[in-house]
Amino acid sequence: MHFLLIYELSADYLDRRTAFRDRHLTLAWQSAERGELLLGGALEAPADRAMLLFDADSPEVLEAFARADPYVTEGLVTRWEVRKWNTVAGEGAAQPVRPAS
Repeated sequence: MHFLLIYELSADYLDRRTAFRDRHLTLAWQSAERGELLLGGALEAPADRAMLLFDADSPEVLEAFARADPYVTEGLVTRWEVRKWNTVAGEGAAQPVRPAS
């Protein structure tokens, strides 16, 4: 199943992230190596949110990631939420649906 971890970022995120970026990226790449995290990154202009796409059996995987993420624990993320994403089109879709014709 696909889930999105959606971060709302602090106004000073770009100024403060350098101090925590290596720890954040270590956590992210470890998750990717386990096959959980598929893609992750911040939105641009403005850099007010980040999206992380996971392939997981339950939202608990994402919740554990967020609780351990230094961006969350150090206040760069002001709010986060986990949403199930029903992917239906594309090579990696979790529930592929093809047109009838």
